[in-house]
Amino acid sequence: MINSVFVPGHITGFFTIQNHEIKLKNGSCGVGFLLSKGVKTTVSDSDELVISVNQGDSTVIDEVLSILELKNTNFKITQDIQLPIGAGFGTSAASALSLTLALNEFLNLGYSEELCGQIAHMAEVNLGAGLGDVIAQTGHGLVLRTKPGAPGIGEIKSFKKNVFIGWKTFGAIKTSDIILNPQYNEILSNSGDKYLELFVDDPTLENFLDFSSKFSHEINLMSDEVKNLIDYFKSSSDILGSSMAMLGNTVFAFAYDEDAFKKLEVENLHIDKLNNIGIVYD
Repeated sequence: MINSVFVPGHITGFFTIQNHEIKLKNGSCGVGFLLSKGVKTTVSDSDELVISVNQGDSTVIDEVLSILELKNTNFKITQDIQLPIGAGFGTSAASALSLTLALNEFLNLGYSEELCGQIAHMAEVNLGAGLGDVIAQTGHGLVLRTKPGAPGIGEIKSFKKNVFIGWKTFGAIKTSDIILNPQYNEILSNSGDKYLELFVDDPTLENFLDFSSKFSHEINLMSDEVKNLIDYFKSSSDILGSSMAMLGNTVFAFAYDEDAFKKLEVENLHIDKLNNIGIVYD
């Protein structure tokens, strides 16, 4: 027997941290978007526990198995992580969520998708890997997180848009170093609150790109490489806007036409499309 689940990658444009002593209520509000690439987890029969991951390690998998108390169960877990890890693409959340959903199907656990999301969120919080990616990845397109917390506790609104995304990463930023730092926590939340309130009043694609760009400048995490590429993207009249992924040393830009990116002189530029579908079960 084989069960596979795909969960899209998620990039946050701006956010505000909402800490809570109850882990399922711990989270963030903000706005981000889903990619057509993400993490696909496949669970299949095996005589022993086998874990195969195409990049990174099994830290997230181990945490999910620990929460589910399945470390002594025999099956094979194969993960295809289609985006760079640690660079602002929500890969750890996609790993946790796709694994939990796939195990739920494979083992007939009978959990709701909401409960699976809560388990994945718990794994993320335990590891300090993220605060809002899991609930966002249950949506589609452009995703507004209006209430913090895990699926079933937090709240989101999704907006379908027909746009292309160009992105390039220059490396990782350790998320836990930022979200667990009280100084950064205050800076992020003050700036994030301001732009979140403005976006809720007028949730357009143009405002998302504008507010994300302003937010990324205000929190002062940009490397010179990131800033220069954002400026280059913005110099093209065919590009709708550009900003920095939160939290990663990564630049993204939006355009209505895929050719807008193909005309640019950017090495190792990846072209994706906004994911208006979301989670897919194979």
